[in-house]
Amino acid sequence: MKTRILVFRPLRLRALAPALCRLVAVAWPLLAPAVFAAVPMVAGGQGFTLVLAADGTVVSCGANTSGQLGDGSTVNRAAPRTVRGLTGVTVVAAGWSHALAVRQGIVWSWGANESGQLGDRSKTTRTLPVQLAAPTNAREVAAGAGHSLALGSDGVVWAWGANDYGQLGTGGKRAETRPVAVPGLSGVVAIAAGAHHSLAIRSDGSLWVWGRNHLGQLGDGTLTDRVSPVRVTGVPVVAAAKAGEVHSLALGRDGVVWSWGGNSAGQLGDGTRTARSLPKAVAGLVPVAALAAGDQFSLAMLADGALRAWGGNEVGQVGDGSGAGRLSPVAVSGLPPILAVGAGSAHAHVILPDGHVIGWGGNAFGQLGDGSQTTARSPLQATALRQVAQVASLGGHAVALLRDGSLWAWGDNRSGQLGDGSLQSRSEPARVGSLPAARSAAVGESHGYAHLADDTLWAWGANPWGQLGDGTTTDRTRPVRVGSLAALAAAAAGVHHGLAVTRAGAVWAWGRNSAGQIGDGTTQARLSPVAVPGLSDVVAVAGGERHSLALRAGGAVVAWGNNQYRQLGDGSTASARLSPVAVSGLSGVTQVSAGYSHNLARRADGTVWAWGRNERGETGAPLSTAVVPVPVRVSGLPSITAVAAGNACSVALAADGTVWAWGLVEDGVHADG
Repeated sequence: MKTRILVFRPLRLRALAPALCRLVAVAWPLLAPAVFAAVPMVAGGQGFTLVLAADGTVVSCGANTSGQLGDGSTVNRAAPRTVRGLTGVTVVAAGWSHALAVRQGIVWSWGANESGQLGDRSKTTRTLPVQLAAPTNAREVAAGAGHSLALGSDGVVWAWGANDYGQLGTGGKRAETRPVAVPGLSGVVAIAAGAHHSLAIRSDGSLWVWGRNHLGQLGDGTLTDRVSPVRVTGVPVVAAAKAGEVHSLALGRDGVVWSWGGNSAGQLGDGTRTARSLPKAVAGLVPVAALAAGDQFSLAMLADGALRAWGGNEVGQVGDGSGAGRLSPVAVSGLPPILAVGAGSAHAHVILPDGHVIGWGGNAFGQLGDGSQTTARSPLQATALRQVAQVASLGGHAVALLRDGSLWAWGDNRSGQLGDGSLQSRSEPARVGSLPAARSAAVGESHGYAHLADDTLWAWGANPWGQLGDGTTTDRTRPVRVGSLAALAAAAAGVHHGLAVTRAGAVWAWGRNSAGQIGDGTTQARLSPVAVPGLSDVVAVAGGERHSLALRAGGAVVAWGNNQYRQLGDGSTASARLSPVAVSGLSGVTQVSAGYSHNLARRADGTVWAWGRNERGETGAPLSTAVVPVPVRVSGLPSITAVAAGNACSVALAADGTVWAWGLVEDGVHADG
């Protein structure tokens, strides 16, 4: 499972290959508020896989005998399916036969529960996600064989489930069916779980461990189980940690990988099969950006996006095509530079910068997600779109604009948001209607827009608030024209509302209006586009969850709608504004981007300014629950050419082609050590 950390200063994304920079450059005009809401990640259990998409949905495949796929059944699936009832997810974890997810600080769980590892005060197996009562501020989860961990935004670790080896860290061996705080452990920034042991990294870079230790997997120089956290002293300052079944890995801030514990398959990468109770550096792996650990194999993503693997390889989990065990790191064959890596018990997945998921290794239950149950000793890739120019995603679906102007969509389709004339959800792209060539596309939570080459706007999908702008509240499975709008220069989608700018500079809005996000002075939903009064010189618009932004030709910015997190930037404490107000202190702006509750603006001088919610450091200000009521300059950036605001993170593209990020991001993505 990939570790997530909070960053409240911009970090250069050195681990990203040049291909990602090129992708960002071509896709930037369509980066809707939630494109970066959750950085993609993969997590593998025993014979099953979870994939967290950038739109916050979770897809699963593989073994399902305990309901660990979360689709309401116990039928194994060789083809990916969406976990039911979960959107807006920010992190996932896979145990042996159970799964965890975090959504808005709340932990959800499903699958096996014989030891109480679901944390719902029962031992009942769940085939659909259930919500836990505590913690309410989770930002990370980890899952072992029969126990679970959660990390709160306050640095407190919570644990529940099996505890026969002290893996809960509570000082005893009593199992818990509900989350309890691990005593004596504070300031934690990352967690990991092995089969029966646990790891935590504190803000000072120290590594703490507890649980089973029969093969030295705790790394404290003994073979003694620990029921309370103890510090590992044999490693330097730690940036990330991962745990296999009986071995552990740590990534130092200097990019060096350390390993210890069980080694019967060579999973420590030291050229032997001898278990070790003290950490030792893995040779030939500098600098490393991210780690993953399977039951008896290990993976390391280098800073240049290359992948190395070592350990057990009987079903090809090392991915070098040989099937022979590897006692030292070897290159995984046939892979371009990658973005993220994850490992299951005997299989692995990576995510490419273009969003493709590639897997290899054991596939007896279909956990590779390619529709088969055939073992793959080298990476394999499912059929995917080519010549993609732009991508937009939110909720449970995504839309891609190809270079030929055609639109393709996939994912959740319960409201017709794929626009293919059906209500059938799709794991592979389907053509959106029969639209002619489009200039751009945008998506809301369950609807989509296409700005055509003739400068008209078309919409499809969910329509309870009139967000399709066709004068009705009827869902549409095929595109319909948005009102009589014509001569459009640009369009944008909020979560449940739409915005458009004409070539004359007028702004039109429609859809949900509960916080005044339409800007017409009311809170009445609008089923057809209405002009936003007082705006005649606008060149661009952006929509957040319940607020809107407009960039004026002179470089000033105005905002309206919800102001709970001061995302309107006018310095006021008003809960909402029903009409546009000027954003304080901004001039010379050339681009705006609206996240869920924060905003970014790029000025002509290449500086970036941010305001609004800051609980994850998304404005670039010091991490705090305090809001940022007026724009502040984001420090530490070079000259920036484009920005994008996500749910709780921010991304900027520099003039030199480098990408910078802050807020809630993946450690392996920014790779700053």
